[in-house]
Amino acid sequence: QVQLVESGGGLVQAGGSLRLSCATSGRTFSHYAMGWFRQAPGKEREFVAGISRSGNFISYADSVKGRFTISRENAKNTAYLQMNSLKTEDTAVYYCAAGRTGGGEYVPRLIREYESWGQGTQVTVSS
Repeated sequence: QVQLVESGGGLVQAGGSLRLSCATSGRTFSHYAMGWFRQAPGKEREFVAGISRSGNFISYADSVKGRFTISRENAKNTAYLQMNSLKTEDTAVYYCAAGRTGGGEYVPRLIREYESWGQGTQVTVSS
């Protein structure tokens, strides 16, 4: 499995921006699709954004389209989530995840499709 470490979370006012990073190690980064999920208190973990192994395919949850941007740098074994125009409802613990997609290239959106997870980073958006 690949090991993942998130960073970049914090406290920000509504309308502000944060950039999350997910550094990986242990396996070939380019073999994995990468995803970002979040979990707010009392709610289930939900898909936020995902990017295929090469970066050619990207998918977003409707709630973040136009505000968040996922990217990856295979040479640095790192994935990113740029979050702009943050809203109070974006407050959650954000997790990055890695999943192998076999011979195909697509963006997994389900939790069970990801085999490795980071420890999470807290994002708090104040009004």
